[in-house]
Amino acid sequence: MQLATTRGIPMLTGKLLRFTCACIVAICATFGALPALASPKQAAAAGQAVPETRQHEFLYHPAASVRSVAVAGAFNNWNMRANPMAADADGKTWRLTLRLPMGKHLYKFVVNGDTWVADPTAPVNPNDSNGNSVLLIVPADYSSPASPLDGVTAFSALQHPLSAPYLNYDRDQITLSLRARPNDLSRVSLRLGDRLIPMSVVTADDIYAFYSVRVTWDRKSDLVYDFALADGPKSFDFGATGVAALRSATKFTLSATAFHPFAVPDWVEKSVLYQIFPDRFANGEKANDPPNLTPWDARPTGNSRFGGDAKGVSDHIPYLADLGISAIYFTPVYKSPSNHRYDIDDYRAIDPQFGTNAEFAALTRGLQARGIRTVMDFVFNHSSSSFGPFADVVRNGAASPYRHWYFIHSYPVQAKQPPNYEAFGGWWGMPRLNEANDATGAYMRDVVAFWQKEIPLSGVRLDVADQLDQVFLRKLRTSVKELDPKVWIVGETWGDASQWLAGDQWDASMNYPFLFACVDYFADRKIDSTAFANQLMQLYHRYVPQVSRCEMNSLSTHDTPRFLTRCRGNQEMQRLAATLQLTWVGAPCIYYGEELGMEGGADPDNRRGMTWTNATDDNPMLQYYKKLVHLRNKSRALQSGDPTILETNDSANTLAFSRTLGNEIAIVVLNRSDQRQTVKVRLDLKTEQLLGKSGLVDALSGAMAVPSPNHTLSITLEPLHAAILVQPERL
Repeated sequence: MQLATTRGIPMLTGKLLRFTCACIVAICATFGALPALASPKQAAAAGQAVPETRQHEFLYHPAASVRSVAVAGAFNNWNMRANPMAADADGKTWRLTLRLPMGKHLYKFVVNGDTWVADPTAPVNPNDSNGNSVLLIVPADYSSPASPLDGVTAFSALQHPLSAPYLNYDRDQITLSLRARPNDLSRVSLRLGDRLIPMSVVTADDIYAFYSVRVTWDRKSDLVYDFALADGPKSFDFGATGVAALRSATKFTLSATAFHPFAVPDWVEKSVLYQIFPDRFANGEKANDPPNLTPWDARPTGNSRFGGDAKGVSDHIPYLADLGISAIYFTPVYKSPSNHRYDIDDYRAIDPQFGTNAEFAALTRGLQARGIRTVMDFVFNHSSSSFGPFADVVRNGAASPYRHWYFIHSYPVQAKQPPNYEAFGGWWGMPRLNEANDATGAYMRDVVAFWQKEIPLSGVRLDVADQLDQVFLRKLRTSVKELDPKVWIVGETWGDASQWLAGDQWDASMNYPFLFACVDYFADRKIDSTAFANQLMQLYHRYVPQVSRCEMNSLSTHDTPRFLTRCRGNQEMQRLAATLQLTWVGAPCIYYGEELGMEGGADPDNRRGMTWTNATDDNPMLQYYKKLVHLRNKSRALQSGDPTILETNDSANTLAFSRTLGNEIAIVVLNRSDQRQTVKVRLDLKTEQLLGKSGLVDALSGAMAVPSPNHTLSITLEPLHAAILVQPERL
């Protein structure tokens, strides 16, 4: 959940920012006497350098007098109050010094508590529609340009911790990755026994390159290995204690008995999700309508109540099943004073205007009977001001047994604006919960367990999950998975989710960088095909493959303008973007009514009542979505296949990629231009062997595509059209 106009949303470019605070410096004159790189704990004990960070002073000179200034960015989860700046004696200069890890940091200043301002002295991220400023923090040994031939290595960049994503077990193979400075090494190899296996760069950003290799491991015996590196004329090894002379590094050892793979629910990557904002989907029961009911086709306001309920969803189960979706993500359905229900009064009770606990349980079982799973939204960052524990704090002040459930600044508690306690977006009606408090965290875990037992719960979506305590998140994962390891835990963050996706907290994130990239490429046409393809692959490689395959990929959500409105009503452009969404890696999530061509601007306009009058057989948008969903549901390659970019043409605005799983392949070709284009896709030997003599058929048009003698596949596309090429036997 986001509060409009109160939070600057980070607009990432797909640049990889992973674990940038874990690099260790070890610089020496010659490779013959290289000091070892140790873990941070070992380094501190031995008096060596600890993981490198650098101090940076933020300065801001406002044009007019202001009351307060803070700095917020990806480094503090865009928290408007976490890092206040101090004014100089003259009141004209505001400054703050922070110690930041290596990497690219996006940030803005927050003036007077609610106004986001870019740093006028810093560059702005060119692919960022929110105008966030860019700060690049680089290690000390990056002072000279990198070269793979000069024998000068940035040792601080070398890293291989024994955790995801640097090592990952997936589909009977182990992937091992090493971090280094981009363009700094001439050769990187994995040494397994006497074998040297070349490694290649899978992704890179301004700070780090990531070399990876995948090998088969039966997990019956320990895996013992190190890395053989070369920088021009000099060669050396990198092992468990760091850098050493050739063949002298201590090996990494991966224990077959102690290693536990990062497992995520396998049903997610095979699913097409559907997001429902409960008050706006369908009104099936007039008896529970709220007073002052807003007409269904009216434009919503922040306080509108449309009367959507459990009966309305139940009545439309046949529609949802015919669409082909596999799971519904419900935004909150709990008892709440608002229409969005992100301010919760009772976490164990369904809002009476939506239904009863029994009616919601019956709805979820009805969905389950049609093969549709239920994902519930859990809000543990904040409650309503009328939630029992907070009301007790208001009544009893410091004597309340719940005083540690919240962040109270002073007593008595003033439940009004401005609040004298921490609150979401600074709004008094959403006091910030302290989930790190033992009693609070236990209560929240019990809430999820309650619903796991009450309904067939398949997914837990965590609101504002990037601001939840990570110790709490680890305990929550343990308790959820103990009851059902197949429950999917997906967290909300609007940027890089790496720190929560190492196997101990979430299974996946709401993949907002995917949404932003699609807006830039399709709706706004701000980036070319090559840049878009690079972003897609960088996002894919940001996490381990099984996580990337179950990321929630949306074009619109309840917190963003609807995609068709972003496309200025261009339905062909939305269909083109939907083709990418339904065929790319991840679990596509359709925002209710998107398949009908619904429009809507920023919140609350993006939460209009579902336009059921458009749910007809002659709606081309609906029919196209049905075709995409059913095609994905039939294709193992489109559900779970590994991606490869095959072709990008920036002048023609075309893009082609493949998804491959075993002997099954699908090739997707997009034409974003306003002209007919013939796309020629060069095929590698493996792809040609998979195609055989029969070639491929376009599942959208029925046209055949057969490889030519020069190892290319040609497909002609109309403007803003796509082809999904599959093996004929897969149709």
